[in-house]
Amino acid sequence: MPPYTAASLKSELNSRGWRLTPQRETILHVFQNLPRGNHLSAEELYNLLQQRGEGISLSTIYRSVKLMARMGILRELELAEGHKHYELNQPFPNHHHHLVCIQCNQTIEFKNDSILKQAMKQVEKEGFQLIDCQLTIHSICPEALRMGWPSALPSNWCCSRAIVHGHNN
Repeated sequence: MPPYTAASLKSELNSRGWRLTPQRETILHVFQNLPRGNHLSAEELYNLLQQRGEGISLSTIYRSVKLMARMGILRELELAEGHKHYELNQPFPNHHHHLVCIQCNQTIEFKNDSILKQAMKQVEKEGFQLIDCQLTIHSICPEALRMGWPSALPSNWCCSRAIVHGHNN
C-alpha cells in the first residue's frame, strides 16, 4: 500500500463518490506529519487542530477518521485507554504492531513479519484484499509489576517509562 498524498486521497474519494474537503486534507496532513510512534484519538486531533486555529468540529473529525480508516488510509487502534486512536497506515515494510500496558498505557511498537505473512496467506486463501493487519498485545509493564500491580498499586500511580518515552497517550 503506497503512502497517501492529497492527490491520491482525492482520487480515491472521488472514485467512491466522495469529495476531498479541506477538513479531510487537513486531517491527512496532520497524520502525515505525526512523529513515528505517535497515535491520536479523535479528541486529541480536535485539540491539536483547535490550538492551530483550525475550525473543524469534533463530529467532522470523527466522521473523517472513521472514513479514512475504512478506506485503509488510517489504522484504527484499540489501545488500553478504552477509546480508539489513529495513525497513518504505512506501507507494509513499515508495518508494525503494538504492545500496550493496560495500567499506564505505555505503548511500544514492534515489527513481526510472520504475523503479516500469516495474514496475507489467509487473505489470499479466502480471496480477500488486505487493508490492515495489526496485533495489539495487552499487558502489564515491568514497573507496574514491581510496584505491586494490581492490589498494591496506588490509584494515581503513573509509570515513569511511559512519560519518558512519550507513549502515555
